[in-house]
Amino acid sequence: MQAFETLAVTLEAPVMWITLNRPEVKNAMNSQMVLEITAAFEALRDDRSIRVVVLSGAGGTFCAGGDIKEMSASFQAGELDATRSVAALDVMLRTVNEAPQVVVAQVEGAAMGGGFGLVCVSDIAIASTEARMGLPEVRLGLVPALISPYVIQRIGLTRARELMLTGRRFSGELARDYGVVHEVCLPEDVETRVNAVLAEIRQCGPNALAACKQLIFAVSGKELDATAEFRAHLLSELRRSDEGMEGMMAFAQKRPPQWAAKG
Repeated sequence: MQAFETLAVTLEAPVMWITLNRPEVKNAMNSQMVLEITAAFEALRDDRSIRVVVLSGAGGTFCAGGDIKEMSASFQAGELDATRSVAALDVMLRTVNEAPQVVVAQVEGAAMGGGFGLVCVSDIAIASTEARMGLPEVRLGLVPALISPYVIQRIGLTRARELMLTGRRFSGELARDYGVVHEVCLPEDVETRVNAVLAEIRQCGPNALAACKQLIFAVSGKELDATAEFRAHLLSELRRSDEGMEGMMAFAQKRPPQWAAKG
């Protein structure tokens, strides 16, 4: 994988660790970081040796949001630059959200604005009790326009209305209660809990994980009849696949499947 300016990337197959690496500004997302996150995920799209991507932030902070100084300069530079910046962020969110790998967010410190959006496009989120989250855009005279669909999907319309319209910050515990994150633990236990989740994912078939992500998006919000053929076809394909045959055989023989033994 290419070298990055704003990310620290480590591969420990089947896990890719992507760390937002601008600690001097609390990992605020500038245009370079947005493009690099997109590039990192696109490079993994067809790589089934990578089953999970862990997103975290350097220096004890997940992501303080967008780089306000750069954002302001972009809009002052003209409409074209601003439009490109907005479009790039939209592409990044879609790319992370639709990644065939399991995306795990390790949330420590601040996760504000666009950083909060990154949490909302993750599949599994583990937060520290000291994490602080929020949608502060309205307090800056802005709105969380690009992340809004993912926020509403994550926490529901009623809670989203409150958080978007007040801009208030909230704790890791409340983030769990709101459905933003799945688990919250003491700061010293976050890494241990993330590793426990990774151990569970290592037991899962690489192709089945990618197919499951596809399934989730294919059926979400659709009528049952509209997806019936797709669901049946997908299951039939997996049952006939080498991975599916190995998984069922391993279960019958009371042994770990080959991917679990390797991972």
